[in-house]
Amino acid sequence: MKLLSGNSNRTLATAVGDYLDMPLTRAQVRRFADMEVFVTIDENVRGEDVFVLQSTAYPANDNLMELLICIDALARASARRITAVMPYFGYARQDRKTGGRTPISAKLVANLIVRAGAHRVLTMDLHAGQIQGFFDIPTDNLVAIPVLANDIRHAHAGRDGALMIVSPDVGGVVRARQLADRLNADLAIVDKRRPMPGQSEVMNIIGDVEGRRCILFDDIVDSAGTLCNAADALKAKGAISVSAYVSHGVLSGGAPDRVMKSVLDELVITDSIEASDPVSACAKIRQVSVAPLIGEAIRRIANEESVSKLFD
Repeated sequence: MKLLSGNSNRTLATAVGDYLDMPLTRAQVRRFADMEVFVTIDENVRGEDVFVLQSTAYPANDNLMELLICIDALARASARRITAVMPYFGYARQDRKTGGRTPISAKLVANLIVRAGAHRVLTMDLHAGQIQGFFDIPTDNLVAIPVLANDIRHAHAGRDGALMIVSPDVGGVVRARQLADRLNADLAIVDKRRPMPGQSEVMNIIGDVEGRRCILFDDIVDSAGTLCNAADALKAKGAISVSAYVSHGVLSGGAPDRVMKSVLDELVITDSIEASDPVSACAKIRQVSVAPLIGEAIRRIANEESVSKLFD
């Protein structure tokens, strides 16, 4: 077994390698003068079970091309099995036609990964579960709920007020309910609408949040507008405190500054996406590592063991 990393999240790849007690495979993933991606594998991988760790976050297109070219290089070097390990699967929000003459880009990306030569995909908290069906190869979708639930238990132990998990929209209710059940907490829902793409407007809070410690739970935070608006609405309804736990911290543009100025006590994200300098500098944003989760899943796949047992 070998572990290869692209340039999108070297910190996470190194942490996964440390968990597996395995050094990263020596390789060069670099750019030509015109920014074309070039990959050279500097070790023999013939007959090996190779895992390529690469999140397709910003810059999404560059990181996706790195992943595809790494897979192609490994296939041409006669690797026995190639697994694309994508802690964050970019283009996941384009999982359906939202209007006439629009693409389903998540399916296109899935086709590219399969055609490049991947034999298996390992990812985490897909934005929509049906994306697993876009791949014609085995696909494991890990969930960060166990990692985040443990952090919530430690961070909120002994505090005043009962815990309440809050879904920031109706679409995330199933995900939020899973976390609430694991923590034996109540569930509330934010009823919102989007007047235009990238903007959200809170219409109502479903559930009594007065005197509660509310935790907003979602899979992706990008502009952070939804979370900040939801936090304002929860505070207005009498919540003692509002924190947010999110699997993938995209946090593009002015999102870190928006979080810092919001009523949120804290935003906790995983390291599925490497933190940018503004994210690292924001005092209200904290990262928890999913390296043990991903490392254990890789070990189980390599040993042909059950991955679903991780979440029992």
